[in-house]
This record gives sequence, structure tokens and C-alpha cells, in this order.
Amino acid sequence: MTDSSNANKARNREIARNEEAKQVIGSARLSIWAIAVAVIAGGILFTLGWLGLR
Repeated sequence: MTDSSNANKARNREIARNEEAKQVIGSARLSIWAIAVAVIAGGILFTLGWLGLR
């Protein structure tokens, strides 16, 4: 293979690694938001239930 072909392959691998890192970070961020929303919704429902029993 030529040097330019090897350089393109190396560049493509680097781009793929960067994209994978972005996807992992995005997934983690989405998970954190989902957990936060679930905790807040649970807190609201718990409070409404507790107030309803009083």
C-alpha cells in the first residue's frame, strides 16, 4: 500500500475513535438526565401520595 493510503486509514481510525467517544459521552449524558427525571417524578408522586394520606 502507498503512504497516502496508510495515512487515510490512520485518519479514518482516529475519526472513528473520536465518534465513538462522542457517542459514549452522549449516552452517559442521556442516562444521567433520565435518572434525574425519574427521581424528580418519583419525588413528586411520593409527596402527592403522602399529602393525600394526611
